[in-house]
Amino acid sequence: MKKIEAIIRKSRFEKVKEALHEIEVNFFSYWDVTGVGNEKKGKVYRGISYSTMDIQRRHLSIVVSDEFEERTIDAIINAAKTGEVGDGKIFVSDITTIHRIRTGEHGNDALD
Repeated sequence: MKKIEAIIRKSRFEKVKEALHEIEVNFFSYWDVTGVGNEKKGKVYRGISYSTMDIQRRHLSIVVSDEFEERTIDAIINAAKTGEVGDGKIFVSDITTIHRIRTGEHGNDALD
């Protein structure tokens, strides 16, 4: 099992959510986060200068079976990518076991 964490643009969240549902990844957690990126210059919009040092993003946490790892990553990349600085990052880590509290199931059985 893998835990896939993705930090993406908030504006791309709905597309990523739809892409995950299309590949049958129907459960994940997410929350709004603020981070500091590499871009040091500001942006100007309608004559007002905005700092891009503090970046508003959405953090997704998804646990999938090993078979879903690559297709989950591909779905996130394809839906979140704009080609500009600040598209985000994906982190993958191993999960040794999962337990479903309600039924006591564990392992892959607890994912469904």
